[in-house]
Formats: sequence, structure tokens, C-alpha cells
Amino acid sequence: MTDSYILTLSCDDQPGIVAAVTGMLFEAGGNILEAQQFDDVETVRFFLRIKFRFEPASIGEAAFQENFLAIADRYTMDWRLRRMADKQRVLLLVSKFDHCLGDLLYRHGIGELNMHIAGIVSNHPSEALSLNLSTEIPYFHLPITKDTKPQQEAQIKEIVEREKVDLVVLARYMQVLSDDMSRYLSGRCINIHHSFLPAFKGAKPYEQAHKRGVKMIGATAHYVTADLDEGPIICQDVEPVTHVDTGEDFVRKGRDIERRVLAQAVRLHLEDRALLNGTKTVVF
Repeated sequence: MTDSYILTLSCDDQPGIVAAVTGMLFEAGGNILEAQQFDDVETVRFFLRIKFRFEPASIGEAAFQENFLAIADRYTMDWRLRRMADKQRVLLLVSKFDHCLGDLLYRHGIGELNMHIAGIVSNHPSEALSLNLSTEIPYFHLPITKDTKPQQEAQIKEIVEREKVDLVVLARYMQVLSDDMSRYLSGRCINIHHSFLPAFKGAKPYEQAHKRGVKMIGATAHYVTADLDEGPIICQDVEPVTHVDTGEDFVRKGRDIERRVLAQAVRLHLEDRALLNGTKTVVF
């Protein structure tokens, strides 16, 4: 069995895109295994995700990419071709709340998340976590204060560059990234917000929700932008609560939602299923 590939693209909508792409795949000896497309009538943008493999007599990946450039230029495409066997390198950032980190490490350990963990960064020492971390994963303790924020973020950038990181995951990293850092990580940084956005933003969202007597609590995973907690949403989930639930019950249920929502968002990104569409995402 030959390797499988994922081709994703977006461009201004116009006739002939699907025919041009699939025709090129056919001529190159590609066999389509899965395909999804979406035409956003509001933004007049077209999105396409194709999973395929090259048959033995195909021209191969390098020649295909060279030939595809002509189509990409014709339609002014933003596109990416990735071999599925190539694991993306992921950097995990965490503070003291380690439930999301622990869940990601577990899912990675059982093979559910196809990624290579390039390291864990925290503004607290590893002893502050309740996890038994593998010594095979580098742990970077990078303390931060209001005055040292630029220097600490420069250290994170250095790690991202040195480790060739593809994706940064804020697994309950309780530090607000600077505008410069947000721009640097644009499109490749996922955050889990402990609330069903846009409600109850800021400090102690579960306490706010509890005082308001809500019947649903939730969590939101989104791409990080300079606008705090306003980035393109990848996925969300909710769970019912009742008048008998205490504040501690809210927190317990909230942790469960955060874990599964963040893991789902990371999986969607790793599988090239989340495509940016302005302030929104297209999720195949």
C-alpha cells in the first residue's frame, strides 16, 4: 500500500476548480479516497479537502507538487499537501491545571493523536503538576512576570524554531499571549477556553455561570488571535447542569468538557480538517 496524502486548499470561488484539481490528480496517477468541499456564499470562498494515494505508476509527490503550482497560480490558491505518515510536531503549553495536558498525553500514548510531542512548556516547574511526566518528552520551565513577558515569549519562539514545531497547544496555559506572539503563531496555535463562548468570559467563568443558574455549561477550542478569546472556533461542546449542582460540580463537569473539546480540536487540526475562513473555520 502506498502512502496516503491530504490536499487542502481555499481560494475565491469560480467555475472549474474541482475539475482542474481532480483532473490533475487523475493525470498524476492519484486515487481519491475521500473528498469534501464547501462553497461559502457569504465570503465567496471555496474550500476543498482531498485524501488520496499515488498508484504505483504515478509521477510521485515531487512531480505532482511542481505540476500543481500551475493550477494554484491560476486560481490564486492557499494550499497544502501533506503525507499522512509525517507526524506534525506539537508543543504543549500548560500552567498548573493539568487535566487537559494529561488527557492529550494519554491519547497520544495510545495512538489516538498522530503527532510527535516536541516538548512541554510551563511557567511552573514540573513538580507543580499532578502528572508523572515521561522523561522522553523535554520539559521547559520558563517562569514569567509582567516585566519578563517579552523575554519569556522569545524563549518560546526559540523552542518553536529549534524544534520545528508545527502546532502549539495551550492546554490551560493561563498566560495571555502578546499581540506579537499571537501574530507569530497565527493559524498554528489552539487554545481551550473554559466557557461556551462568548458567554461568561474572564475570571471564574464557572462561578459566574453558577450564580446565573445556567442549565448548560461548555468549552470552546479556537485558534489564537490577538483578540483575546475571539479567534476562529474549531469546536465546542456542552453538558447539562441543574439547580442541585454545586460550584464544585460545575468545575468537575467543566474539566471533562475541556478535555474532550481540546482533544477533538487538536485531532481535527492534525488531520487537516480545520481550514481558516476569516473569523470562522470550515471543519470537514
